[in-house]
Amino acid sequence: MANRSIAFKASSAPAAQEALVALTAAYGQCPVKKASWVVALGGDGFMLQTLHATHSLGLPVYGMNCGTIGFLMNGYSTEGLEDRLRQAEEAVINPLAMRAEMASGKVAEALAINEVSLLRAGPQAAKLRISIDGKVRLEELVCDGALVATPAGSTAYNYSAHGPILPIRSDVLALTAMAAFRPRRWRGALLPKTALVRFDVLEPEKRPVMADADGRSVRDVVSVEIRSEPAVSHRILFDPGHGLEERLIGEQFV
Repeated sequence: MANRSIAFKASSAPAAQEALVALTAAYGQCPVKKASWVVALGGDGFMLQTLHATHSLGLPVYGMNCGTIGFLMNGYSTEGLEDRLRQAEEAVINPLAMRAEMASGKVAEALAINEVSLLRAGPQAAKLRISIDGKVRLEELVCDGALVATPAGSTAYNYSAHGPILPIRSDVLALTAMAAFRPRRWRGALLPKTALVRFDVLEPEKRPVMADADGRSVRDVVSVEIRSEPAVSHRILFDPGHGLEERLIGEQFV
């Protein structure tokens, strides 16, 4: 008998759509509000979308890789899915909350599981002033951009920008610069998870900057505040021995 407690979500990629057909035929399709588990079919980007879309339900999400990158995903198989779900290791992570003020005066808010990034949106480098918990720590950072990453997101954009990989249980955030010009090669900082990080954009008309929270972009920002959001939790499932902690350690010895 088909299992009616699994809600399957799939990206638009052909491989994910084929997996959706095969898995729903084998296990059925449960409405997400009545499900015990959500299974996301796709890559890391779709996993992030699914986590954001389902966080208010408090359901664990188990990813199966049908994309090109699968750091947050498990291997794909149609066999023994119920047993894999019951035996899975759970990681609970808190996202970042972004509050971005635009030149128009409008304010945009968003949550980010991996990172919040500021990027130059024109031909000239961005100029940013960085404050931590209300105290200016860097008067002027001239760069292509800067980001704040969670431990779960530290192997994504942060790592590509030469930021540190953070242990999943560490109560710290990574502040990392992209192509820092002044101070020359400034590599960033490690901050307590409770820190409130504020970026003020200097010369925003001449040097426009955009902000991005897990793919949700805001243009022409003049200031961005970022903090961890302990009131929101995401539950991610991994096959035994392949959890986030193991993946974060293993990534450093590739």
